[in-house]
Amino acid sequence: MSATTASPATAASRADPAKTADPAKSADLAKAARRARVRNNIPAQPVPGEPLPKRILRTPLVWLTVVMLLVYAVLLVLLYWQVVPDQQVPGGIIPGLGTEAVPIAAKYAAFTAIPLSLLFLWADRYRPQRFWVWLMTFGWGACVATFASAQINTWAAAHLSIIGNGDPATAARAAIYVAPWVEEAAKATVLFWLAILMRYQWVSRLSGIVLAGLSGAAFAFVENILYYGRAYRYAARSFGEVPPLEALQSLFLLRGVMTFFGHPLFTAMTGIGLAVAIRSKSKVVRIVAPLAGYAAASFLHMTFNASASLLQGTNLLLIYLLVALPLVIFVVIFTVRQVLSQGRLIRSRLVDYVRVGWLQEADPAALSRLRTRGKALWHAVFLGPQVWLATVRMQRSATELAYLRDAIVRGLVDAAGLEREKILLRRMHGLRGIAVMKPSGRAAYPSWRRRRAVDPAPSYAPASFPGPAGLGGNYPAPPSTSHQASAPLGQTATQYSEVDPTWKPPGQ
Repeated sequence: MSATTASPATAASRADPAKTADPAKSADLAKAARRARVRNNIPAQPVPGEPLPKRILRTPLVWLTVVMLLVYAVLLVLLYWQVVPDQQVPGGIIPGLGTEAVPIAAKYAAFTAIPLSLLFLWADRYRPQRFWVWLMTFGWGACVATFASAQINTWAAAHLSIIGNGDPATAARAAIYVAPWVEEAAKATVLFWLAILMRYQWVSRLSGIVLAGLSGAAFAFVENILYYGRAYRYAARSFGEVPPLEALQSLFLLRGVMTFFGHPLFTAMTGIGLAVAIRSKSKVVRIVAPLAGYAAASFLHMTFNASASLLQGTNLLLIYLLVALPLVIFVVIFTVRQVLSQGRLIRSRLVDYVRVGWLQEADPAALSRLRTRGKALWHAVFLGPQVWLATVRMQRSATELAYLRDAIVRGLVDAAGLEREKILLRRMHGLRGIAVMKPSGRAAYPSWRRRRAVDPAPSYAPASFPGPAGLGGNYPAPPSTSHQASAPLGQTATQYSEVDPTWKPPGQ
């Protein structure tokens, strides 16, 4: 059996050659294993006992994130100074957005960007990317893609205007023939970089849709600020025609409500093509699939811009109802089917480990159903941070193990994945006694009701006979003596005190 299709049992039975060879050969084997791990993009195992801050600082991706955040901040400042202040040009002044319009436009643009971003993050639940990946993707779409597109589109529009001798149709030509290719390339560049840096984490088409959607939503966020700000500023300078806020709201209804799906939908085509390429063993597919995805994204974008620029009234409404909305519904259904298919894939791959006795029979169902995983995390919240963290690690390890097994079966990962397989299995066995696997019943909710302190019952002495607590008495009796404790009960035990015949009430 080849290394790429070896069963888990075969992988476990192999001995570690680094432990049986001499020191010189062990060092060479360790270097070869490290090169194989890097070649397959498999993450390195943390050094045992290494502090978390030191581990974070030694990660190259952390420093890459810091550098990219600085680049994002610089580009965002440059874009601000380019579009917000008024620009002095020969022959007059080009009005900018103005400092008053930017906060208002940003608020309306956030109404679309925030729900879209949360929706994409919610869809990425089986194998969620790390926070720095989401941050880099969103920042690229909001800062780098918008800045680069603004420069190229402005240059292309000016060049076409000069060639067209000031023909107003040149603006539509730039929007149709230039902007789609430029903007889709700018938004998708981060996807190609991430595919190179972390192709091990790209496990499905869903990963491509989520990251592409984040980049598109961030691009639309900044672009909407520019459009809303221009509408507000133009209405403010046109005295007596349309109130500025009303003009902004009209444009928000068109861009932020009716066509909010535009940029995420277009870029998702490139993300799907790139995900197909990563999960394929064919070299032809790895080259053609990303190009086909980028071409589909650009043509969809071109069709959208052409319809908005050239059609009006009933024709534009028909294109919207018959083409745009069905396409959006199709992508939504496709995404939901991808979520469900990922659950089936995880369950089927974990069954391989159940057959050889490495996992329990109930583990695949418990670790592949989103409802069970969510309920386990909810139960773990009320059992303490250690249990919750162990549950998160258990679910992430099981998901990574399933996708790793799928990659080994497909031939995407060679023998270097077998060592990672052992590490994940050992981690799961260590977490089994702490993590919540199969939650049942109600969670251990804390009791917020304040309980009243109840005084303990007094230890009264047993009733004595005769006395205040005699037959039918209501009060505790004093401690009984030995002869009282042995006094009989019943009719024969009734005794009467001696009566003084001379007694009478006082005063008689």
